[in-house]
Amino acid sequence: MATTKAAATATKQRKKTKGVISSGKVYIQASFNNTLVYITDLEGNTLGWGTAGGQGFKGSRKSTPYAAQVAAKKVAQDVKDAYGMKSVDVLIKGPGPGREAAARALSDFFRATSITDVTGIPHNGCRAEKERRV
Repeated sequence: MATTKAAATATKQRKKTKGVISSGKVYIQASFNNTLVYITDLEGNTLGWGTAGGQGFKGSRKSTPYAAQVAAKKVAQDVKDAYGMKSVDVLIKGPGPGREAAARALSDFFRATSITDVTGIPHNGCRAEKERRV
């Protein structure tokens, strides 16, 4: 028993400490079914992430603006506590209802230096259905 306790305390002592990161990027992926929020440093290394479904919302409640707001607040609080981040660039992708709510929730924790919509736009996209003959 004593050896396992010693091994457990040794791993706790070797635990890596998190440094201070002053600025980063927030990626909000808002689909019709869920909202995903990722916070990265400027190189793109993920510092924290969360989803509306991960906050306990199930089914159609995942796609609400409130669920997106709760997810964004949880991730922002975790990253701010761990890394001391102050300012972020916000990149929003997708047509979902949680777009604006998630971005507004972040303003309580960070200063947004820019907000960019990076939703993909098809350049002629998929082939259209054939016309119906009646």
